[in-house]
This record gives sequence, C-alpha cells and structure tokens, in this order.
Amino acid sequence: MKAAVVSAFSTPPRYEDFPDPAPAGDGEMVVDVLAAGLHPRVRSQADGSHYTSTDELPLIPGIDGVGRGGDGLLRYFVLPDTTLGSMAEQTVIDARRSIVLPDGSDPVAVAAAMNPAMGSWMALRQRVRLEAGQSVLVLGAGNAGQMAVQVARLLGAGRIVVAGRLIERVAARLSAAGAAGVVSLDDEPELVARRLGEAASEVDVVLDFLWGEPTAAAMAAIITARADRGRQLSWIEIGSVAGQTAAIPSAALRAARLTVVGSGQGSVGAREYLGELPALAEAITAGRLDVDARAVALADVERAWADTGASHRIVITPRP
Repeated sequence: MKAAVVSAFSTPPRYEDFPDPAPAGDGEMVVDVLAAGLHPRVRSQADGSHYTSTDELPLIPGIDGVGRGGDGLLRYFVLPDTTLGSMAEQTVIDARRSIVLPDGSDPVAVAAAMNPAMGSWMALRQRVRLEAGQSVLVLGAGNAGQMAVQVARLLGAGRIVVAGRLIERVAARLSAAGAAGVVSLDDEPELVARRLGEAASEVDVVLDFLWGEPTAAAMAAIITARADRGRQLSWIEIGSVAGQTAAIPSAALRAARLTVVGSGQGSVGAREYLGELPALAEAITAGRLDVDARAVALADVERAWADTGASHRIVITPRP
C-alpha cells in the first residue's frame, strides 16, 4: 500500500510503499482510510517531540481518522500509540476505540474537527464541568482555540473571551463563532496585563492552549484584577505551543481560589474519551460546529507538511 512514511525525525513524511497492515489482536480490523487530520499533535508525533514518542522508526503518522472496514460501516477511530498511523491507504484499528458515524457524515469534516474540538470538549465535559452561563477565557487563537469558542458556546458558556497573538487576523472569525471580546498578547507586558484584567478578570474557566510565559503572565494579571478572589477559577491546561513549562507565581495559588488541571492523554481515560465521541461527532455532522478544512491527497503529503501557516485544518485523503 501507499503511505506517508517518516524515516527520520528531521525530515517530513514521504509518499512511499509500505507493507499492508494486518490485525494482530482481538477487536482489531483493517480499514480503508478515507480521511486523516494533520493536527499539531501529528506533527509532533512525526518529529519525535511529543511526550509519547518512543523514537521508533519508520513510522506512519496520524493519530485518528475516518475509515470504512469490511463490514461497510463508516467509522471515526482513535489510534493507540503506534507506528502504524492513519496517513496511509489502510490501517489497523481497534473497533472498541471507534464509533460508527451518523448518516450523512462528511469524512473530511469529521477528520478535521474531531481532534481540535476534542481538547476543549473533553476539558469542559470531563475535567471541569462547565455550568450554563459561566464565562470562559480561551488562551490561544489557533485552530484549536477557535474551535474552543464554538465548543464553549455549544456547551452553554455565557461569555467567551479569546486572548492570543496575531489575533487581529482572526478577530472577525472569533466574533462570528461567539467570542464577546479579544485580547492581543503582542503588546508591552503592562498593556497586555491591563487588557486581560479588564476583559477576563471575572471568568470562571480558562482553556489554555499556550502554557509557558504567556500563561504565567495571564494568570498573574487575571488574579490581580479579580474583584472576588474567593470565586472559583478553573484553569485547564490543554496545549503547550508557547512553552513546555510555566513559572506559575506562588501568590496566584495562595491568593485566589484557583484550580489548575490538565486535560489530555492520561488525565482523561480511554473509556471517558470514547463515551464523549458520539455526541461530538453528531454535533459536527449536524453543523453545530463549523470547521475550515482543506483536503489534500496522500500523494501530496510533503507539500501539505510544508504548509505550516495554514489557517484551515489540512486533511489527508488517502483514497479518491
């Protein structure tokens, strides 16, 4: 079969021949892959930088996708940590880690939206239960952050603020998605702190896709400006595009009713993930979550990999 193959972590995947996959355990099945999202998590898998990397090569990247098995059913699947990913004409899935998609599902839309939506969906459903009318700050205005606005709105958030870099480029899109305000993180630290204090000091939940220095600065600014520091503030760490570590000020933990939790592999169990997938897939299929997706043929995977500045979500389509 043809696949995107990573032979060195320093180079992008290449379109090459690869041995056909075969099931090896109970519940496993081979599926024809129809669509696989090129998510940031997939890029870190392919360059060996993700915390789950085992340094084993060669590997086929791809952590999820949409495929059709011998039973004829269209499925969304999530793969375990494996070197046999979804960016290939076929892959092996554990049927227990998949869901049958609703009638009318668009494989490209589902493959594009499930992963970026899953971060905020799981955070607000499994790590901190969002209550109707609560306010949310989304820290990070990339694809996942933009999707988080839609997810938070769908799950009942009353007011949503987004803070990020180069936010002017996507401000109109964020507003259309339901954001009540945006805060640029590109100015002088004092100005950014004042803006965050004015716009987000009274939020109930923070969905943090940045971490690193921006998180430490935002946390200090929000808590300093908070009128009632006894009011619960739940800070959920989902991504770390701005840094793997953050110098959290100790006063933030002592001077406010602040809870910091993570949301991702390990902090949310496989059973909980699987239990949430049908509702999320149904929301995408029904059009309640919108995604800007672009399909790219598997043969053009190297070109897709080079498109690091894309505002849309790239989806690899192994079959016509």
